[in-house]
Amino acid sequence: MSSDNQRGLALAVSSSLFIGASFIIKKKGLKRAGASGVRAGSGGYSYLYEPLWWAGMITMIVGEVANFTAYAFAPAVLVTPLGALSIIVSAALAHVVLKERLHLLGIVGCVLCIVGSTTIVLHAPQERAIESVKEVWLLATEPAFLMYATFVVALVLVLIFHYVPQFGHTHVLVYIAICSLMGSLSVMSVKALGIAMKLTLQGQNQLIYPQTSIFAIVVLICILTQMNYLNKALDTFNTAIVSPIYYVMFTSLTILASSIMFKDWHNQSTPQIITELCGFVTILAGTFLLHATKDMGDATAALSTNWGPGPNMSHRLSMGGGANSKRPEDPESEEIPLRRQDSLSNNFHPSSRV
Repeated sequence: MSSDNQRGLALAVSSSLFIGASFIIKKKGLKRAGASGVRAGSGGYSYLYEPLWWAGMITMIVGEVANFTAYAFAPAVLVTPLGALSIIVSAALAHVVLKERLHLLGIVGCVLCIVGSTTIVLHAPQERAIESVKEVWLLATEPAFLMYATFVVALVLVLIFHYVPQFGHTHVLVYIAICSLMGSLSVMSVKALGIAMKLTLQGQNQLIYPQTSIFAIVVLICILTQMNYLNKALDTFNTAIVSPIYYVMFTSLTILASSIMFKDWHNQSTPQIITELCGFVTILAGTFLLHATKDMGDATAALSTNWGPGPNMSHRLSMGGGANSKRPEDPESEEIPLRRQDSLSNNFHPSSRV
C-alpha cells in the first residue's frame, strides 16, 4: 500500500469513529428537542436550539473533515467502505446509551461488515495521479458521468416532491435514498476539492480556477440536503437501522459514481475486482442481517423458534409490511424496532436519544 493510501486509510478510520459517535449525540439532541417542540420527522427545526444536537453536529463535522482529507490521498473505493466502522460505533453506543437493544445476530452482522471492508481495503486500487482541478473537471463532464448526475438529480426531485409526503414517515428507504444519492455526488465534488487543496498546498494554486468554486457549491448543496433528510430519518427511525442501510446505499452509489468518473478499476485485474465485489457483498450480508434482527425477541426465543418462511427482505424494508407482521412491543425484548420506540407507545416518553 502506498504512503498516500496509508494516510487516507488512517484518516478514514478516525473519520468513522467521530461520525459513528455523532449519530448518537445528535439523536439524543433530537429527542430532547422533540420533547419540547415539533420533531424533525414532522418538519420541525426545534433541534437547532438544542446544544446537544450542535455538539453532535460538531463531532460529525470533525469526522467529515477527516473524511474530506482522506479522499485527497486515497481512492473512494478505499475510503468509502471504511464507513462500516461508523455502523459498529453507532450500533454499540445505541445499545449502551439509547437502550436500543442489539441482538446477538446483529453483532454478527457488524462483524461481517468489518470483514467485508477489510477485504476491500486489502485489494483497493492505487490513487489516480491528477495534476490539476481542470483534469477532474474533464472527468466530471464526460458523457457517462453527466448521465449519472442527471439521473441522480431527477430521482432526488421525484423522491422529495412525490414520495416524501406520502411515505417518508413509514418507509425508511425514502429519506435514506435521498441522502445516499446526493452523497454520491458530494463525494465526487469533495474529492475534487481535496485534490485542489492538496495541490494548492504543494505550490500549485488551484483556487484561481472557476471549476474549484463550482465543486464547492455542489458540495454545499449536497451536504445541506443530506443533513436535512438524515435528521428526519434519525428522528423517525431507529438508529441501529438507519446507520447500516444508509451505509449500504451510500457506499454502493459512491463506488458506482467513482468507477464512472475516476475509473478506479481501470488498471485492476479481474480477480482483484471480483474480490472487492465479494467484500462488498459480505458487507451487504452483514447490514441486512443486522436489519433482520429487528423482528427477533430475545436470543432464547430466536434459537427455539421454527425457521419457516418469513417476509421477504423488500417487505421488511417497509414499515407497512413490518407493522403488519411484528408482535406488540415488549420492553424487555432484545428487539430492534424499525420505528422510534417513542412513536410506538403513548406511555413511553424518552428522555435521551445516524
